[in-house]
Amino acid sequence: MPLSKLNKEQYTAATAPAGHSLVIASAGTGKTSTIVARIAHLLNLGTSPDKILLLTFTNKAASEMIERLNRFFDKKITQNITAGTFHAVSYMLLKKLGINITLKQPSELKTLLKSLIDRRKFHHLSDLKPYGGAYLYDVYSLYQNSAVNENFYEYFCARNEEQAIYAEIYEDVLKEFEEQKSQFGYADFNDLLIKMREALKGGADVKFDEILIDEYQDTNTLQGSLIDAFSTKSLFCVGDFDQSIYAFNGANIEIIGSFKDRFKDARIYALNVNYRSSGQILALANKVIANNPRLYPKNLIVSREGKFKNPTLLVYNELFDQYANIADIISLSPFNRENIAIIFRNNSSADGLEVALRERGIASKRKGGVSFFESREIKAMIDLLGIYVNPKDIMAFIHVCEYAKGVGAAMSKEIFDALLKLGHGDIIKGLLSPDESVNIKGVKRQNYQLGLFDDFDDFSEVTRFKTLGFSQNFLAHPILKKEKLSENGALFLYEIYNLMANLKHINRPSQMVDEIKNSKIFSLIVDNLATKRATLKSGNVDISLKNEATERIERKALMLVNMSKNYSDTHKFYNFLTLGSNEMSEGEGISLLSVHASKGLEFSQVFVVDLAQNRFPNLKLMSMGGSLEEERRLFYVAVTRAKDELYLSYAKFDKLKKVNYQPSCFLVEAGMAKVGDF
Repeated sequence: MPLSKLNKEQYTAATAPAGHSLVIASAGTGKTSTIVARIAHLLNLGTSPDKILLLTFTNKAASEMIERLNRFFDKKITQNITAGTFHAVSYMLLKKLGINITLKQPSELKTLLKSLIDRRKFHHLSDLKPYGGAYLYDVYSLYQNSAVNENFYEYFCARNEEQAIYAEIYEDVLKEFEEQKSQFGYADFNDLLIKMREALKGGADVKFDEILIDEYQDTNTLQGSLIDAFSTKSLFCVGDFDQSIYAFNGANIEIIGSFKDRFKDARIYALNVNYRSSGQILALANKVIANNPRLYPKNLIVSREGKFKNPTLLVYNELFDQYANIADIISLSPFNRENIAIIFRNNSSADGLEVALRERGIASKRKGGVSFFESREIKAMIDLLGIYVNPKDIMAFIHVCEYAKGVGAAMSKEIFDALLKLGHGDIIKGLLSPDESVNIKGVKRQNYQLGLFDDFDDFSEVTRFKTLGFSQNFLAHPILKKEKLSENGALFLYEIYNLMANLKHINRPSQMVDEIKNSKIFSLIVDNLATKRATLKSGNVDISLKNEATERIERKALMLVNMSKNYSDTHKFYNFLTLGSNEMSEGEGISLLSVHASKGLEFSQVFVVDLAQNRFPNLKLMSMGGSLEEERRLFYVAVTRAKDELYLSYAKFDKLKKVNYQPSCFLVEAGMAKVGDF
């Protein structure tokens, strides 16, 4: 059984009595084994599996823990344990409660918000450039994650003093944004938690005997409020305050720091035996992190025996010399390429490293690269299918129209709203058989303070489109009377019309996807993407590059067609495409990882690069609300990914930026460099 393989500290924590337990699990001390053993202990005590909730920060982590339990318990038991991320669990529970929502990715909702903010006027208040829709979405998301009991206006003004002049407009735009999401039944990841919390506070019948939480140090205020709303009598939280590195995303270290004060029956356990890193690596990490305030006592012990190389500092005269030499070292490394990682604080570091590795024929995989499903061509195909499958999907429509010349997000929304009216709530009907008796003129909204200066829609004769080769049915379409609709926009809309008309006669997903792949509308999108990817800095288009880009796009499209052949139901296939996991498979080779992406991973040989003062720690991010303590925790996470060998490096000079660098203060704290070393 899982408990028989635990050390004394792990066993004591895993068998803790019901109540509020916090396990401080430092890097490499076996937190996953302890959580799995805790669940096994609960099951052995007779706890019903459907009364156990496991919350993790990746679905992969939850799956791995359940898989471990499957070695000791029948799958009929373990499959009844509710396990997954905060968002995945909330989505599942809301479904069970009969609360149906359409989950949308942030990128999609940013487009919707952009369509709303683009209609506002700001210049009457100030010449200061206002936030765009994407950035405002991020600001709003951070607010939702970190300010449960504070209204947006006050929160925004306190943190964005220069932009406060627009705060009232932003607040009104976000109110309209929420109304639009409600109208179409959309929800983003934050909404899942908010709706789940509201359901629980409203008396929803969702009870668990114990809730287990992994990576507790990374919980944000919103997640913390959701945990509180479950009102369970037994919490088992596992985390490490020294690995709290998500403050930029709203993570609140005070949640783990105040545990013993918030719960009168709190029990604090510590896992002190490190099974991952060599003694030399662990000593370096501990020496640096000791400069941060200690929230709970620690006394780490090294379990690995044998001789290991001391951490090595590599100092270079120039930035790109650093990247080239590290690539050379890797080319001679005795370790398997899959067991080597280069960890960076800034994305610009990864670009230079990727080039250096490629020049030496060394394969690499970069965490955060664009996955198959996130590539623009595949998203376009999914959106074209989405328009047909869900005729109320405004986001799919706006995304497709992004490829039409002269049609922005605001105009796309106007067209969508008009088609929705013409089809009485169904955009396909609005396209193919519009009710011409419906008035599609917009409602006039004017408010000087909120930037609303809409005029009534201007209408024009459709004769201006007679030479474009439209069918008689489409030429009579009321949407063509909109004066703002350009020829390019009309042509683009006509090809959407033709595709939707053709899809009406097809049932199988593979035939639908093939129809989309071969449609004129998709060929226009392909040409748009291939042209952009082949455009040189001079502005000229390299025809050979464009042909190569087109071929790659067509290969991806064919892959989607082949994938769809495994499905007989179009709705099930579409749900798979839109609700699939974001945790991408990244291929083979050296791992190029940001510090955040490296969390939870381990490698035999690790290079932590660009450890120059102001680069790591990152001065720019510190000035934007970060802290030296968080940067130090990032350093701790980076170096504790290493099992056998650790290389730390920095360059004294960047010839492109013409900037000189001193060694990072963390190298000084580690005793590997001195202040003023140059």
